[in-house]
Amino acid sequence: MTHWRHAEATDTGLVRQSNQDAVYVDDSLAIVADGMGGHAAGEVASEMTIEIMCSGFVDHRTVEGLYNAINAANISVLNDARENPNHFGMGTTVIALGLTVDDEGVTSPTLCHVGDSRAYQLRDGALRQLTEDHSVAEEWVRMGRLTPEEAAVHPRRHQLTRGIGVEETIAVDVISVHALSGDRLLLCSDGLSNELDNDTLARLSSAPFTLEESVLQLIEAAKEAGGRDNITAVLVEFDEVSVASAPIKRTISSTTPPVARAAAPAKSIRRKRRRLSWRTPAALLIFIGVFVGAYFVVHWYAYSTYYLGSDTGTVAVYQGQPSGILWFKPIKVADTNYQVSALRNTDQSQLSQTIPEPTLAAAIDYATYLCSQAKSCNASIPSSTTTTSTTTTLKKG
Repeated sequence: MTHWRHAEATDTGLVRQSNQDAVYVDDSLAIVADGMGGHAAGEVASEMTIEIMCSGFVDHRTVEGLYNAINAANISVLNDARENPNHFGMGTTVIALGLTVDDEGVTSPTLCHVGDSRAYQLRDGALRQLTEDHSVAEEWVRMGRLTPEEAAVHPRRHQLTRGIGVEETIAVDVISVHALSGDRLLLCSDGLSNELDNDTLARLSSAPFTLEESVLQLIEAAKEAGGRDNITAVLVEFDEVSVASAPIKRTISSTTPPVARAAAPAKSIRRKRRRLSWRTPAALLIFIGVFVGAYFVVHWYAYSTYYLGSDTGTVAVYQGQPSGILWFKPIKVADTNYQVSALRNTDQSQLSQTIPEPTLAAAIDYATYLCSQAKSCNASIPSSTTTTSTTTTLKKG
């Protein structure tokens, strides 16, 4: 049998106007969700995720039940965003700790997570991170493209590679927790982990502080360190704990939901057309409107990003997706005087795979950064007048 005690706290922080974090804890389930999206959309996504997960896990207290609850929350957030234009682009991270029952009847702690909210295990004052962030910078660390120190200050450290409400198919990291009586687990949003280092997290989360004292002083310490984001902390302490008879540590991915059901309403639509002839031109106009709208959406997406690449041995800036989208191919918008051969070998390797950046200025800044790392690079960046002129001409074309 596994049993824990718990405490939790959340705070808006010192910069944000609203708290888009959501938290839930009871005797068998703990969840932290960090919402994202304009206006109140992030708050909607995080609260919806927790509500759906709680109701889903109550009925099925298994590893599969915990995963299925996350998958159900993902589909619900996506559907809500489609039905409500004000919620377009909303999403959330989620990290959940559940007491799951396996086939042998053993109740043990299981972690599921998507995004960059984190889980830490504390034992005798020592802290160990259990989860890996699903962010661009951390993925690059795992690929060897960045060091942990570089990732901590990289402009893409907050850009997620996974999240609830992002895609129909979702990949969830599932981990069986090996714990002892007296161990504590800290679940938190990045508003806490970004502000405090591991030593501070360990000191404030451990005995002799009670669980209630720990979560409150963690929040206050994060605010004193800047409080630039919403801050949420959950602490659980195990009084008794069992280990799963078949521990698991893997990523589980959902499959794309079937779409065959969409054919059912077709008959009733055709019957209405026979009786109401005005629907034919109306449907045609709607189709044209959707097609035109889709064209502009694809065009916007195709040219919404920039990347660094090689142009006959010179570092160049391109606008668009590296492989192109449909008939929208990437366009070179700026040349630099930086020679690829002058860069470090690791940077040359990155450049051969293209280096994405969100804006033209960011791309040029990163090209300058690459050059500064190479001792033999003496060239200068292109003037802002030339770059602006080139970009404006391309947009008009």
